[in-house]
Amino acid sequence: MRCVLAQLAPRTGDLPANLERLRSVVQGAPADLVIFPELYLSGYRVGDRIHRLAVREGDTTLAALRAAARESRAAIVVGAPFASRERPGEVQNAAIAVRPDGEVHLQVKRYLPNFGPFEEGAHFTPADASEPMPLAARSVGVEICYDTFFPEVSRALALGGAELIVVISASPVTSGRLFQRLLPARAIENATPVVFVNRVGVEDGLVFGGESGAWDARGEPIPAVAEPRSDLGPEERLLRVEIDLAAAPRWRPFRPVLRDVATRPGESARAPG
Repeated sequence: MRCVLAQLAPRTGDLPANLERLRSVVQGAPADLVIFPELYLSGYRVGDRIHRLAVREGDTTLAALRAAARESRAAIVVGAPFASRERPGEVQNAAIAVRPDGEVHLQVKRYLPNFGPFEEGAHFTPADASEPMPLAARSVGVEICYDTFFPEVSRALALGGAELIVVISASPVTSGRLFQRLLPARAIENATPVVFVNRVGVEDGLVFGGESGAWDARGEPIPAVAEPRSDLGPEERLLRVEIDLAAAPRWRPFRPVLRDVATRPGESARAPG
């Protein structure tokens, strides 16, 4: 699977500008899957503006995302505030996934950090479950930032048949070392490749850390090639990675974690080969 990791800094509170830049990136970087960071469409520290910036069913933002996916023939995963489908008036921190055929899937963040500089619990409603999505003709699981610290999230996606786990993030430089340890561990313990896309830039004194990358099913880094573009700011990168999704099934018999955990009482009976 050809993936482009859009390690970018959004314009805080400027949804139209961020949407237009997304369109430009997707059209200029042919791929099967193009991935943008957590809350890329709105920016992270927008306070009460989150309600005004929230994407809604049937609005022009979703129409623009569908058009970008259709024109580029690539699936898109992008972070945005999303007006809750089940609870009117509430907003969720979501990953919106759009396919070239116009089909839209949503994964809502399950664990909201409320410590240090983070105040997500004051603005967002969490989800209770994670399910893989059909993207680029494969099964892809999506997590959002702090979800990575809870191994049951990745395990649920892997047991559900995810062939690739995508993590979108808006994490600061102070968390970088933790993610660089956690992400290969999640790949190893689920024998599933992992892709990480973290934003850069500064908002209200919070410095975001980047360090986007990918790991194979054994936790080994997958080489990434930076796309040459003149419109990228400091620390911004468009990274192209090729994920061999056929490698994980070949590796799993030598480390059959998913098979073994699926056979224990209380666990899902479904396990990838």
